[in-house]
Order: sequence, then C-alpha cells, then structure tokens
Amino acid sequence: MKRNTRDIINEALALEPTTRAYLAEVLLESLDYEEDFVISDAWREEINKRCAVVDSGQGGLLDGDNVLQEIRSSMK
Repeated sequence: MKRNTRDIINEALALEPTTRAYLAEVLLESLDYEEDFVISDAWREEINKRCAVVDSGQGGLLDGDNVLQEIRSSMK
C-alpha cells in the first residue's frame, strides 16, 4: 500500500529530536548534491567529526535564535 506523504511527515515530526535530525541528515545526503557542491576531504572529515560528537551525546546543539539574541545583547 502506498503511504501518503503527509502521514510520513507527521510520523517523522513525532520522533525524538535527535532521531529527526538523523533522518533529516540521511534524507539530505540522499539528494547527492556533491556534484554541485564539492566538499574537500578535510572539511568532510570535520563535518563527520562534529556529527559524531553530537550523535554520541558528548556535545550539544544550541538554538540559533538564542545565540544570535545573546550576541546582539552583548553588543549593546
């Protein structure tokens, strides 16, 4: 039976944040933009290292809006 795209999206949005992030990563990688956006081996290694730190729970992510607000506040 063919699944409705909206149902898949709703199920994905119900996942835990880290699982959603992993799913998003896999989906983006599946688009294979590498031909248009060449990434050096060094940068790819750094990306993989940072993702591994976050995935292992050793590092965390910060909300971008909060970070920008803190920066703006500190500049006043």
